[in-house]
Amino acid sequence: MARRWSEGHSTSILCVGVSPGPESLLASGSESGEVTVWSQEGNVAGRLTLPGGEDSTSVVFSPAAPSQLYVSHGDSVSVLDPRNLKGPVEEFQGAGEEEINALALNDTGSVLAVADDSGAVRVLELPGGKVCRTLRRHTNICSSVAFRPHRPNNLVSAGLDMQVMLWGLQKTRPLWTLNLQNVTEEEDDHQQRPGQLFNPPLVHCVSVASCGNVVACAAGDGRVHLMRIGSGSKLEQQGAVKAHSQGASQAHFVSFLSHPHWLVSGGNDGQVALWDLSKHPLVTPEAKAQTKLTAAPRRKRKSKAKRKDPGHHDATKVDTEKEEAEEEVAAGAEEVTEEKAGPKLSISHGDKVNWLCPAVLRGEASVVVADQSSCLTVYPLAQL
Repeated sequence: MARRWSEGHSTSILCVGVSPGPESLLASGSESGEVTVWSQEGNVAGRLTLPGGEDSTSVVFSPAAPSQLYVSHGDSVSVLDPRNLKGPVEEFQGAGEEEINALALNDTGSVLAVADDSGAVRVLELPGGKVCRTLRRHTNICSSVAFRPHRPNNLVSAGLDMQVMLWGLQKTRPLWTLNLQNVTEEEDDHQQRPGQLFNPPLVHCVSVASCGNVVACAAGDGRVHLMRIGSGSKLEQQGAVKAHSQGASQAHFVSFLSHPHWLVSGGNDGQVALWDLSKHPLVTPEAKAQTKLTAAPRRKRKSKAKRKDPGHHDATKVDTEKEEAEEEVAAGAEEVTEEKAGPKLSISHGDKVNWLCPAVLRGEASVVVADQSSCLTVYPLAQL
Protein backbone atom coordinates (compact mmCIF):
# COMPACT_ATOMS: atom_id res chain seq x y z
CA MET A 1 0.00 0.00 0.00
CA ALA A 2 1.15 3.53 -0.79
CA ARG A 3 2.19 5.75 2.11
CA ARG A 4 1.93 9.51 2.07
CA TRP A 5 4.51 11.71 3.76
CA SER A 6 3.16 15.14 4.62
CA GLU A 7 3.95 18.23 6.70
CA GLY A 8 7.48 18.53 5.35
CA HIS A 9 6.80 21.26 2.81
CA SER A 10 4.38 24.09 2.12
CA THR A 11 5.09 24.23 -1.64
CA SER A 12 5.37 21.82 -4.58
CA ILE A 13 8.24 19.33 -4.16
CA LEU A 14 10.68 19.44 -7.07
CA CYS A 15 13.42 16.95 -6.17
CA VAL A 16 14.27 14.04 -3.86
CA GLY A 17 17.54 12.33 -2.92
CA VAL A 18 18.57 9.46 -0.66
CA SER A 19 21.82 9.01 1.25
CA PRO A 20 23.89 5.81 0.89
CA GLY A 21 23.91 3.05 3.49
CA PRO A 22 21.32 1.14 5.53
CA GLU A 23 20.66 4.08 7.88
CA SER A 24 19.88 6.31 4.94
CA LEU A 25 18.01 9.59 5.20
CA LEU A 26 15.95 11.20 2.46
CA ALA A 27 16.03 14.84 1.48
CA SER A 28 13.55 16.79 -0.62
CA GLY A 29 13.62 20.29 -2.07
CA SER A 30 10.67 22.41 -3.08
CA GLU A 31 9.70 25.78 -4.46
CA SER A 32 10.77 28.88 -2.50
CA GLY A 33 13.97 27.28 -1.22
CA GLU A 34 12.52 24.75 1.20
CA VAL A 35 14.65 21.71 2.11
CA THR A 36 13.38 18.86 4.30
CA VAL A 37 15.20 15.81 5.68
CA TRP A 38 13.10 12.69 6.37
CA SER A 39 13.65 9.50 8.34
CA GLN A 40 12.98 6.15 6.67
CA GLU A 41 9.61 6.09 8.45
CA GLY A 42 8.56 9.37 6.85
CA ASN A 43 9.07 11.58 9.89
CA VAL A 44 10.47 15.07 9.42
CA ALA A 45 14.02 15.08 10.83
CA GLY A 46 14.80 18.68 9.87
CA ARG A 47 13.57 21.62 7.81
CA LEU A 48 15.27 24.67 6.38
CA THR A 49 14.40 27.53 4.05
CA LEU A 50 17.44 28.69 2.11
CA PRO A 51 18.10 32.43 1.83
CA GLY A 52 16.91 34.13 -1.34
CA GLY A 53 13.69 32.16 -1.69
CA GLU A 54 14.72 30.55 -4.99
CA ASP A 55 13.44 27.06 -5.80
CA SER A 56 15.44 24.08 -4.53
CA THR A 57 15.95 22.28 -7.84
CA SER A 58 18.26 19.37 -6.97
CA VAL A 59 19.36 17.55 -3.80
CA VAL A 60 22.30 15.12 -3.80
CA PHE A 61 24.01 13.31 -0.90
CA SER A 62 27.73 12.70 -1.12
CA PRO A 63 28.45 8.98 -1.69
CA ALA A 64 31.69 9.41 0.27
CA ALA A 65 30.28 11.42 3.20
CA PRO A 66 26.55 10.97 3.99
CA SER A 67 26.83 14.01 6.30
CA GLN A 68 27.16 16.25 3.24
CA LEU A 69 24.04 17.24 1.31
CA TYR A 70 24.32 19.44 -1.79
CA VAL A 71 21.31 21.57 -2.75
CA SER A 72 21.02 23.84 -5.81
CA HIS A 73 18.96 27.03 -5.67
CA GLY A 74 19.18 29.81 -8.22
CA ASP A 75 22.76 29.84 -9.52
CA SER A 76 24.20 28.68 -6.18
CA VAL A 77 24.87 25.41 -4.36
CA SER A 78 24.55 25.09 -0.58
CA VAL A 79 26.29 22.32 1.35
CA LEU A 80 24.18 21.21 4.32
CA ASP A 81 24.64 18.79 7.21
CA PRO A 82 21.43 16.71 7.07
CA ARG A 83 21.72 15.83 10.76
CA ASN A 84 21.74 19.48 11.75
CA LEU A 85 19.81 21.72 9.36
CA LYS A 86 20.53 25.07 10.98
CA GLY A 87 22.05 26.62 7.88
CA PRO A 88 24.54 26.03 5.08
CA VAL A 89 27.95 24.66 6.11
CA GLU A 90 29.38 25.99 2.86
CA GLU A 91 28.10 28.07 -0.07
CA PHE A 92 29.21 27.94 -3.71
CA GLN A 93 27.87 31.27 -4.98
CA GLY A 94 27.58 31.49 -8.76
CA ALA A 95 28.29 27.78 -9.20
CA GLY A 96 26.09 27.95 -12.29
CA GLU A 97 26.13 30.63 -14.97
CA GLU A 98 22.33 30.78 -14.77
CA GLU A 99 19.68 28.91 -12.74
CA ILE A 100 20.86 25.40 -11.91
CA ASN A 101 18.63 22.47 -12.92
CA ALA A 102 20.59 19.44 -11.74
CA LEU A 103 23.56 18.29 -9.69
CA ALA A 104 25.58 15.08 -9.88
CA LEU A 105 28.45 13.73 -7.79
CA ASN A 106 30.98 11.14 -8.94
CA ASP A 107 31.56 7.87 -7.05
CA THR A 108 34.31 9.29 -4.90
CA GLY A 109 32.50 12.52 -4.00
CA SER A 110 35.45 14.51 -5.33
CA VAL A 111 33.71 16.22 -8.26
CA LEU A 112 30.35 18.00 -8.50
CA ALA A 113 28.71 18.60 -11.90
CA VAL A 114 26.27 21.50 -12.22
CA ALA A 115 23.85 21.80 -15.18
CA ASP A 116 22.14 25.13 -15.80
CA ASP A 117 19.76 27.13 -18.00
CA SER A 118 22.59 28.50 -20.16
CA GLY A 119 23.27 24.96 -21.39
CA ALA A 120 26.65 24.88 -19.67
CA VAL A 121 27.87 22.13 -17.36
CA ARG A 122 30.33 23.33 -14.76
CA VAL A 123 32.59 20.87 -13.00
CA LEU A 124 33.55 21.78 -9.42
CA GLU A 125 36.37 20.24 -7.40
CA LEU A 126 35.50 19.13 -3.87
CA PRO A 127 36.06 20.19 -1.23
CA GLY A 128 36.13 23.90 -1.92
CA GLY A 129 33.91 24.17 -4.97
CA LYS A 130 36.53 25.54 -7.37
CA VAL A 131 35.37 25.44 -11.01
CA CYS A 132 37.89 23.29 -12.90
CA ARG A 133 35.98 22.81 -16.18
CA THR A 134 33.12 24.45 -18.05
CA LEU A 135 31.57 22.22 -20.74
CA ARG A 136 29.71 24.16 -23.43
CA ARG A 137 28.05 22.22 -26.22
CA HIS A 138 24.34 22.28 -25.40
CA THR A 139 22.45 24.89 -27.40
CA ASN A 140 19.52 25.04 -24.98
CA ILE A 141 18.87 24.38 -21.28
CA CYS A 142 20.95 21.53 -19.82
CA SER A 143 18.39 19.72 -17.70
CA SER A 144 20.24 16.70 -16.29
CA VAL A 145 23.69 15.26 -15.62
CA ALA A 146 24.92 11.88 -14.34
CA PHE A 147 28.35 10.37 -13.76
CA ARG A 148 29.12 6.85 -14.99
CA PRO A 149 29.62 4.51 -12.01
CA HIS A 150 33.22 3.23 -11.69
CA ARG A 151 34.38 5.94 -14.10
CA PRO A 152 34.65 9.12 -12.03
CA ASN A 153 35.87 11.17 -15.02
CA ASN A 154 33.01 10.22 -17.38
CA LEU A 155 29.91 12.39 -17.33
CA VAL A 156 26.65 12.20 -19.30
CA SER A 157 24.65 15.38 -19.92
CA ALA A 158 21.29 15.93 -21.62
CA GLY A 159 19.07 18.87 -22.36
CA LEU A 160 16.19 20.60 -24.04
CA ASP A 161 18.24 20.76 -27.25
CA MET A 162 17.37 17.02 -27.52
CA GLN A 163 21.05 16.08 -27.30
CA VAL A 164 22.78 13.54 -25.10
CA MET A 165 26.54 13.87 -24.64
CA LEU A 166 29.27 11.78 -23.03
CA TRP A 167 32.21 13.74 -21.67
CA GLY A 168 35.69 12.79 -20.53
CA LEU A 169 36.51 15.46 -18.00
CA GLN A 170 40.09 15.78 -19.25
CA LYS A 171 38.70 17.56 -22.35
CA THR A 172 36.16 20.29 -22.98
CA ARG A 173 34.52 18.63 -25.97
CA PRO A 174 32.26 15.58 -25.79
CA LEU A 175 33.46 12.08 -26.66
CA TRP A 176 30.21 11.70 -28.58
CA THR A 177 26.87 13.41 -29.11
CA LEU A 178 23.53 11.78 -29.95
CA ASN A 179 20.73 13.99 -31.29
CA LEU A 180 17.45 12.33 -30.31
CA GLN A 181 15.50 14.42 -32.80
CA ASN A 182 17.36 12.73 -35.64
CA VAL A 183 16.68 9.32 -34.10
CA THR A 184 12.96 9.91 -33.63
CA GLU A 185 12.54 11.49 -37.07
CA GLU A 186 13.90 8.32 -38.64
CA GLU A 187 11.53 6.15 -36.61
CA ASP A 188 8.53 8.40 -37.19
CA ASP A 189 9.13 8.45 -40.97
CA HIS A 190 7.98 4.83 -40.91
CA GLN A 191 5.31 5.05 -38.21
CA GLN A 192 3.54 8.39 -38.47
CA ARG A 193 -0.08 8.41 -39.61
CA PRO A 194 -1.61 11.43 -41.39
CA GLY A 195 -2.53 14.15 -38.92
CA GLN A 196 -0.63 12.51 -36.06
CA LEU A 197 1.54 14.83 -33.96
CA PHE A 198 4.68 13.90 -32.06
CA ASN A 199 6.15 15.82 -29.16
CA PRO A 200 9.86 16.59 -29.56
CA PRO A 201 12.23 14.45 -27.45
CA LEU A 202 13.34 17.19 -25.07
CA VAL A 203 15.38 15.37 -22.42
CA HIS A 204 14.34 15.97 -18.81
CA CYS A 205 16.31 13.33 -16.91
CA VAL A 206 19.34 11.11 -17.50
CA SER A 207 20.44 8.08 -15.48
CA VAL A 208 23.28 5.54 -15.80
CA ALA A 209 22.95 1.92 -14.65
CA SER A 210 25.30 0.71 -11.91
CA CYS A 211 27.21 -1.35 -14.53
CA GLY A 212 28.21 2.00 -16.05
CA ASN A 213 27.41 1.01 -19.64
CA VAL A 214 23.69 1.66 -20.12
CA VAL A 215 22.20 5.18 -20.17
CA ALA A 216 18.49 6.03 -19.96
CA CYS A 217 16.92 9.38 -20.81
CA ALA A 218 13.32 10.41 -20.05
CA ALA A 219 12.13 12.54 -22.94
CA GLY A 220 9.20 14.70 -23.96
CA ASP A 221 8.08 12.22 -26.64
CA GLY A 222 7.01 9.78 -23.90
CA ARG A 223 9.91 7.45 -24.59
CA VAL A 224 12.77 6.42 -22.40
CA HIS A 225 15.71 6.52 -24.81
CA LEU A 226 18.49 4.02 -24.18
CA MET A 227 22.16 4.09 -25.09
CA ARG A 228 24.82 1.43 -24.65
CA ILE A 229 28.42 2.53 -24.18
CA GLY A 230 30.99 0.08 -25.49
CA SER A 231 34.76 -0.24 -25.18
CA GLY A 232 36.71 2.97 -25.54
CA SER A 233 33.63 4.86 -24.32
CA LYS A 234 32.11 4.64 -27.81
CA LEU A 235 28.38 4.82 -28.39
CA GLU A 236 27.67 1.24 -29.40
CA GLN A 237 23.87 1.05 -29.65
CA GLN A 238 20.79 3.16 -29.12
CA GLY A 239 17.15 2.20 -28.67
CA ALA A 240 14.03 3.19 -26.76
CA VAL A 241 11.08 2.04 -24.71
CA LYS A 242 7.67 3.60 -25.32
CA ALA A 243 7.01 4.33 -21.69
CA HIS A 244 4.34 7.05 -21.35
CA SER A 245 1.38 8.46 -23.26
CA GLN A 246 2.64 11.98 -22.50
CA GLY A 247 6.11 13.36 -21.86
CA ALA A 248 8.39 11.23 -19.66
CA SER A 249 9.83 13.43 -16.90
CA GLN A 250 11.85 10.92 -14.87
CA ALA A 251 13.91 7.77 -15.45
CA HIS A 252 16.16 6.22 -12.80
CA PHE A 253 17.95 2.89 -12.71
CA VAL A 254 17.29 0.92 -9.51
CA SER A 255 20.56 -0.38 -8.06
CA PHE A 256 19.21 -2.62 -5.28
CA LEU A 257 17.00 -5.14 -7.13
CA SER A 258 18.00 -8.48 -8.67
CA HIS A 259 20.13 -7.00 -11.50
CA PRO A 260 21.34 -3.53 -12.53
CA HIS A 261 18.89 -3.06 -15.41
CA TRP A 262 15.68 -2.39 -13.51
CA LEU A 263 14.44 1.09 -14.35
CA VAL A 264 11.65 3.22 -12.89
CA SER A 265 10.04 5.96 -15.01
CA GLY A 266 7.44 8.64 -14.42
CA GLY A 267 5.60 11.01 -16.70
CA ASN A 268 3.15 13.80 -17.26
CA ASP A 269 0.46 11.13 -17.74
CA GLY A 270 0.56 10.51 -13.97
CA GLN A 271 1.95 7.00 -14.43
CA VAL A 272 4.90 5.43 -12.62
CA ALA A 273 6.30 2.30 -14.28
CA LEU A 274 8.96 -0.26 -13.41
CA TRP A 275 10.80 -1.85 -16.33
CA ASP A 276 12.99 -4.96 -16.55
CA LEU A 277 15.46 -4.05 -19.29
CA SER A 278 17.62 -7.15 -18.83
CA LYS A 279 16.01 -8.77 -21.90
CA HIS A 280 16.01 -5.61 -24.00
CA PRO A 281 18.15 -6.18 -27.15
CA LEU A 282 20.29 -3.18 -26.24
CA VAL A 283 21.25 -4.79 -22.93
CA THR A 284 21.38 -8.50 -23.87
CA PRO A 285 23.79 -9.48 -26.67
CA GLU A 286 21.76 -12.64 -27.47
CA ALA A 287 18.62 -10.60 -28.08
CA LYS A 288 20.67 -8.08 -30.05
CA ALA A 289 21.84 -10.80 -32.43
CA GLN A 290 18.25 -11.89 -33.08
CA THR A 291 17.08 -8.36 -33.87
CA LYS A 292 20.10 -7.27 -35.89
CA LEU A 293 18.39 -8.00 -39.20
CA THR A 294 15.43 -5.77 -38.30
CA ALA A 295 17.49 -2.80 -37.15
CA ALA A 296 16.54 0.34 -39.03
CA PRO A 297 19.19 1.87 -41.30
CA ARG A 298 20.77 5.06 -39.99
CA ARG A 299 20.97 8.26 -42.01
CA LYS A 300 24.22 10.15 -42.12
CA ARG A 301 23.91 13.29 -40.03
CA LYS A 302 24.83 16.69 -41.37
CA SER A 303 27.21 18.77 -39.35
CA LYS A 304 25.64 21.71 -37.60
CA ALA A 305 28.93 23.52 -36.91
CA LYS A 306 28.41 27.25 -36.62
CA ARG A 307 30.22 29.47 -39.11
CA LYS A 308 32.60 32.00 -37.65
CA ASP A 309 33.78 35.25 -39.19
CA PRO A 310 35.96 35.00 -42.35
CA GLY A 311 39.13 35.68 -40.38
CA HIS A 312 38.61 32.37 -38.58
CA HIS A 313 37.91 30.26 -41.66
CA ASP A 314 40.64 27.70 -40.97
CA ALA A 315 39.57 27.26 -37.35
CA THR A 316 36.00 26.81 -38.55
CA LYS A 317 37.06 24.14 -41.01
CA VAL A 318 38.91 22.23 -38.30
CA ASP A 319 35.96 22.58 -35.92
CA THR A 320 33.57 21.41 -38.63
CA GLU A 321 35.68 18.36 -39.43
CA LYS A 322 35.96 17.50 -35.74
CA GLU A 323 32.23 17.82 -35.22
CA GLU A 324 31.52 15.73 -38.32
CA ALA A 325 33.83 13.02 -37.00
CA GLU A 326 32.20 13.30 -33.59
CA GLU A 327 28.70 12.98 -35.02
CA GLU A 328 29.77 10.10 -37.25
CA VAL A 329 30.73 8.21 -34.09
CA ALA A 330 27.19 8.67 -32.84
CA ALA A 331 25.71 7.99 -36.29
CA GLY A 332 27.57 4.69 -36.37
CA ALA A 333 25.73 3.45 -33.32
CA GLU A 334 23.61 0.47 -34.17
CA GLU A 335 19.90 1.02 -33.67
CA VAL A 336 18.06 -1.84 -32.00
CA THR A 337 14.35 -2.50 -32.04
CA GLU A 338 12.24 -1.70 -29.03
CA GLU A 339 11.20 -4.25 -26.48
CA LYS A 340 7.49 -4.91 -26.97
CA ALA A 341 6.88 -6.16 -23.44
CA GLY A 342 5.24 -3.72 -21.08
CA PRO A 343 6.34 -2.67 -17.61
CA LYS A 344 6.60 -5.22 -14.81
CA LEU A 345 4.73 -2.84 -12.54
CA SER A 346 2.51 0.10 -13.47
CA ILE A 347 1.18 2.56 -10.91
CA SER A 348 -1.54 5.11 -11.65
CA HIS A 349 -0.24 7.91 -9.47
CA GLY A 350 -2.72 10.37 -10.94
CA ASP A 351 -0.60 13.54 -10.93
CA LYS A 352 2.32 14.77 -13.03
CA VAL A 353 5.58 13.35 -11.72
CA ASN A 354 8.21 15.93 -10.74
CA TRP A 355 10.77 13.47 -9.36
CA LEU A 356 11.30 9.78 -8.60
CA CYS A 357 13.75 8.39 -6.06
CA PRO A 358 14.29 4.61 -5.70
CA ALA A 359 15.13 3.80 -2.08
CA VAL A 360 15.25 0.92 0.40
CA LEU A 361 13.08 2.05 3.32
CA ARG A 362 12.91 -0.09 6.45
CA GLY A 363 14.31 -2.97 4.41
CA GLU A 364 11.65 -2.64 1.71
CA ALA A 365 12.39 -1.78 -1.93
CA SER A 366 10.40 1.37 -2.68
CA VAL A 367 10.06 4.34 -4.99
CA VAL A 368 9.42 7.82 -3.62
CA VAL A 369 7.31 10.07 -5.86
CA ALA A 370 7.18 13.87 -5.81
CA ASP A 371 4.41 15.56 -7.78
CA GLN A 372 2.74 18.96 -7.97
CA SER A 373 1.72 18.76 -4.29
CA SER A 374 3.65 19.44 -1.08
CA CYS A 375 3.58 15.73 -0.08
CA LEU A 376 5.65 12.69 -1.01
CA THR A 377 4.14 9.32 -1.89
CA VAL A 378 6.00 6.06 -1.23
CA TYR A 379 5.12 2.95 -3.26
CA PRO A 380 6.53 -0.48 -2.32
CA LEU A 381 8.08 -2.69 -4.98
CA ALA A 382 7.48 -5.72 -2.74
CA GLN A 383 5.98 -8.02 -5.38
CA LEU A 384 9.42 -8.22 -6.97
